[in-house]
Amino acid sequence: QVQLVEFGGGLVQPGGSLRLSCTASGSIFNIKDMGWYRQTSGQQRDLVASITRDHKTNYGDPVKGRFTISRDNAKNTIYLQMNSLRPDDTGDYYCNGVVSTLQGDQIHEWDIWGQGTQVTVSS
Repeated sequence: QVQLVEFGGGLVQPGGSLRLSCTASGSIFNIKDMGWYRQTSGQQRDLVASITRDHKTNYGDPVKGRFTISRDNAKNTIYLQMNSLRPDDTGDYYCNGVVSTLQGDQIHEWDIWGQGTQVTVSS
């Protein structure tokens, strides 16, 4: 069984910074794309940032220039450095990964979500 666990949420003042991390654990064969999504009450999850295994990145327009996603393949971990935080960055941040497992001689691919971590930007 594979799971993703996020760390690093909390309360921060506008203009401040936070760093989120997400680590995958379990019987992992390979991890392709990973990313962060934000969800606010009653809304869908929107892409914040994503990163491929070879470190190509993609950002949602609201966070470009303020957030940086990075990845450590050896640790099965991604990070999200969030700077110049604004109140509208508030929400639950979810980690997502496309994870492969090896069962016998068959590779299975799974779309895995973490449990989420809350980020509140408020004075």
